[in-house]
Amino acid sequence: MVRIETVEVSLEAGNHADATALDEDGRPRRTGTAWTASSYIVTAVIGSGVLSLPWAVAQLGWAAGPAAMVVFGGVSYYTSTLLAECYRTVGGDSDMAAATGRRNYSYMEAVRNILGGAKATACGVIQYTNLAGIAVGYTIAASISMLAIKRAGCFHDNGHAAACHSSSTPYMIVFGAVQIVFSQIPDFAQVWWLSIVATVMSFTYSGIGLGLAIARTVANGGFHGTRVAHAGGITAMQKVWRTLQALGNIAFAYSFSNVLIEIQDTLKAPPPSEAEVMKKATAASIATTTAFYAMCGLMGYAAFGNAAPDNLLTGFVFYEPYWLVDVANAAIAVHLVGAYQVFVQPIFAFVERRAAAAWPDNALVTEELRVGPFALNALRLVWRTAFVCLTTILAMALPFFGTIVGLIGAFSFWPLTVYFPSEMYIKQRSMACGSGRCVWLRALAAASLLVSVAAGVGSIAGFVSALRKFRPFSG
Repeated sequence: MVRIETVEVSLEAGNHADATALDEDGRPRRTGTAWTASSYIVTAVIGSGVLSLPWAVAQLGWAAGPAAMVVFGGVSYYTSTLLAECYRTVGGDSDMAAATGRRNYSYMEAVRNILGGAKATACGVIQYTNLAGIAVGYTIAASISMLAIKRAGCFHDNGHAAACHSSSTPYMIVFGAVQIVFSQIPDFAQVWWLSIVATVMSFTYSGIGLGLAIARTVANGGFHGTRVAHAGGITAMQKVWRTLQALGNIAFAYSFSNVLIEIQDTLKAPPPSEAEVMKKATAASIATTTAFYAMCGLMGYAAFGNAAPDNLLTGFVFYEPYWLVDVANAAIAVHLVGAYQVFVQPIFAFVERRAAAAWPDNALVTEELRVGPFALNALRLVWRTAFVCLTTILAMALPFFGTIVGLIGAFSFWPLTVYFPSEMYIKQRSMACGSGRCVWLRALAAASLLVSVAAGVGSIAGFVSALRKFRPFSG
């Protein structure tokens, strides 16, 4: 570990001769604020997951749907505050210690330094598998939106009875090609502008979806849906699976803990402490997104009732003015370009740090050509291009938006959102196992495990059902 750390400092410092441009550890000086951190969080949280919320509420009904969103939002915020305290590895309970401890540059590094190697390995496997899965899901969602623009134009020109069949595969390839270019941006600190654009786009398409849902609800003459969702033409067992999958979809909508440490590592050096700034950014972001989720999820359910689609905007495929739906779908595609980068940067950084540590004198690894926000070198070009191609191929093979979203949410909620943050916090604060706070945190982790397992079972059942009817690479 010492050798890796030394290599990281020397590499970073070598590109910045002016000492004033460096932080206390020899890395480039951080310039992030609560505003930039909030934009990263909103980019990560208000993603394509918002489009599946009406469907999720439809599986739960008016009673349980809103309650589930509030619970997941509350848990995500609470555990994020715990995780923010683990950005610096320290002992004791003082604010001064929290501000002066050793920085952890990634989620996995925080787990390694606080909980130990075995748990760090498990965390790394879960985190990076989850991030890769999100990249696949975002490729699917972007292609659906681009395809929807073409179909809306076809229906408008040829009438609603026209076939207008098309494949999403070409659009996945286009999205992948765009990601190959943006993947040459070296790190989080250089994608802030892309994150801000993505944030604006997320509010654009979510706002349009909300407006269309309200308009349809008014046209319907009132709210659709039922207090307790019913089976509606499916078997009781299928309804159970869908209900459980809905929990995974809601969990996915709040998924950002897996990049929280990386986002926090962009904040300016203390004072105030990075944890204090991150808590403010998280509070503002979670409050904003929960309110927005409630509006989109509940109004989408009010508009479509128990027939809500798994992607809200696909329910307006025949809606006029069709150009407004096109604007929303275009905003989704643009947003997902930025969101994809926010989630895959930790994977890129992990591989490239390992390569720099293993081959510190290899020019193919260390030398780069700067062109604006892009930094080109042989390793980055080959490795990142290969990763994008792999996620694109997986998306073409398994283009199931709703089930992929539910599965990712279920897979990541317990370990990344609840278990590791709470365990690190307990260890960092040297908390007695019999104390009330410790008992509460472990009870929360146990309950979250049950939710994750249940949501995972439901999502797997939905995935198997969809796979039976699908021919890979045909969609």
